[in-house]
Amino acid sequence: MLRSTVLAFAALVSLTSATPLIYDGRAPFNYTIEDLDNSVDPYLSVVKGNMNASHYTQLLGHAFNATPLWSPNPGSPVEQPITISIDNTSVFVPGSGTPQNGFRRTDLIAQKDGNHTALNAIADVGTTVFHVSIMEELEKPLNMSHEYQIVWIEPNDGSHVFEIQFGSPFTIPTGTVPVSDARFLKVRNHALDLLFETPFTSHDWHNFAVQIDWTNLTLGVFYSTNGELLKAVTSLMENSNASPGAAGQGDYHFGVLKLPLADPNETASQQGDVVHFGIQEGDTEALTYSGVFIESITGGVSAGYGKTIAPIS
Repeated sequence: MLRSTVLAFAALVSLTSATPLIYDGRAPFNYTIEDLDNSVDPYLSVVKGNMNASHYTQLLGHAFNATPLWSPNPGSPVEQPITISIDNTSVFVPGSGTPQNGFRRTDLIAQKDGNHTALNAIADVGTTVFHVSIMEELEKPLNMSHEYQIVWIEPNDGSHVFEIQFGSPFTIPTGTVPVSDARFLKVRNHALDLLFETPFTSHDWHNFAVQIDWTNLTLGVFYSTNGELLKAVTSLMENSNASPGAAGQGDYHFGVLKLPLADPNETASQQGDVVHFGIQEGDTEALTYSGVFIESITGGVSAGYGKTIAPIS
């Protein structure tokens, strides 16, 4: 059993050898709930409520197939998907700070060699590509009246280099929700300009790769569903609002971060403080992830099944 697990993980790594792999967040089958609870690589799992990480994040093993893009064939999966959930206990307390009562959130943060910040120095330079695949959790659906941030890179200033968003944007006061494109996955830049959106169809893996030029401050988006090869869906887009250099580097997050609805019974100042105030229903909601990794564009962009395509230029 151990030998087969090691061989499967070796096969996983070899699939992206054409482009240098900077970080691999595809959970091998020997990754356990104990590893998750203790923030063993490849995840830092501390952004959650007051329960163990494994209360909010489920390792699916062989019970459910990951995106097929990175498997040698459909019958040989090489990673286990991960379901990340929130409930009414999902109130994160950052260090000795104030509880984030406005949010419900569970994040996994990319980590290598037990250090998530050291990864920034190799992943957030030159031109790199951030991969992720997302599937709806039908039994624990998201509430389209709320805004969700589900994939992002976060520098120390709390902004996002890019983000994948779902639902209805937070507004004061809350308008008519859900909005018309609430059921779309939306890729936005640092200034929150929309770069690409696609319907979040059920039963499908939605595969994304976001190309980031950290020097020239540009973004490009690749996308596909299920076993289709990734292809470019945008041109090269400006991200000039982002900070250059170390100030613009940040951690790679994926998970479920649910913003509140503005509470009309709170003061204007409180309504604007989305981190600490607002309305949350406390429902259990979830998304399933796989195919998380970061690569350099040397040799091209991984499109699936060991194939590469040209970077967006």
